Amino acid sequence: MNDETASVKESIGRYGIWSAGLRAEDPERAGERAEAAAEVERLGFGAVWLGGNSAARNAAPLIEATSRIVVATSIQSIWDHTASEAAAGFAELEVAHPGRFLLGLGVSHGPRVEGYSRPYSTMVGYLDDLDKAGMRAGHRVLAALGPKMLELSRDRAAGAIPYLVTPEHTAQARETLGEGPLLAPEFKVVLDADPARARATARAYLARYLEFPNYTRNFLRLGFTDADVADGGSDRLIDAVFAWGDDDTIRSRIDAFHDAGADHVALQVVEDADADPLPREGWRRLASLLA
Repeated sequence: MNDETASVKESIGRYGIWSAGLRAEDPERAGERAEAAAEVERLGFGAVWLGGNSAARNAAPLIEATSRIVVATSIQSIWDHTASEAAAGFAELEVAHPGRFLLGLGVSHGPRVEGYSRPYSTMVGYLDDLDKAGMRAGHRVLAALGPKMLELSRDRAAGAIPYLVTPEHTAQARETLGEGPLLAPEFKVVLDADPARARATARAYLARYLEFPNYTRNFLRLGFTDADVADGGSDRLIDAVFAWGDDDTIRSRIDAFHDAGADHVALQVVEDADADPLPREGWRRLASLLA
C-alpha cells in the first residue's frame, strides 16, 4: 500500500454518507446543504460521497463548509467530463484544501449515454489522459463491479467504490484487489423495522437500478436469478442489498461488509420518494447505532 492510499484510508475512516441530495445545485438550499455537510462531519463520518454525476464544483462548497471531512464524487461520469477538466477541478481543490477531495470515476450506464461503447477501454484511455495531466493514481477511485474494472482499480487508482453490492461481492473484490487498495462499497439502509413497509420502500428505490444491465449482470454473477431481478426485485434480493430492521440488525448488516474486507462503507439512507433529499435525522440515527 502506497503512502497516498494509506492517507486516503486514514482520512475517510470506516464510515461515510452517500447522498445525492448533497450534490444538488439549487441555490435556494445551498446553505442547508452546507449545514448538513457540517453536521455529517460533527457526527463523526469520515467522508461524504456525492451521488449521481457529480464533479469538483459540487464538492467545493461542502469542503469550504467543513474542516476535515473528505468529499468525494460517486461518481463523475467519464462521458460527461473530460480528463483535463477532471484533473483541473481536482488540482484547484487540492491547492486550496489539500487531501479533502477524492475523485470517484465511473463509466455510467449505456441507457444514459449516447454513443456508449467499450466502457472498459474508454476508462483505460481516460486514466491515461489523467496521468498525462499530472493527476496521480492515489487521488482517484473507480466504480467497479466486474473483475476487469476491479483489477483496473487496483493497478491504476487508489481502489474501488462498488455500488449496489453485497458482502459476498466485497469478499470477492478484496481478493481481486489484495490488501493494499481502498475498498469502499456503498450500502443502502432503510431505517424501518416493519418488513412490508421497509421492503416496499426499498423495492421502489431499487426498480430504477434494475433497468441497467451492469447491475443485473453483477447480481447474476453473485448467484441471484432472473426471477430475483424481475418486478422490482425479489425479497431475497431486497434483503441482500438493503439493511432494514432494528438498530442491532442494521449494525450487524453494516459490520458484515467490514468482515468481508471493506475498509470503509458509504451508507445511503433510503426513504420514500417524497421524503426530504437530506435525511438528516436518518444520518443522526446511523451515527448513534454505529457509535
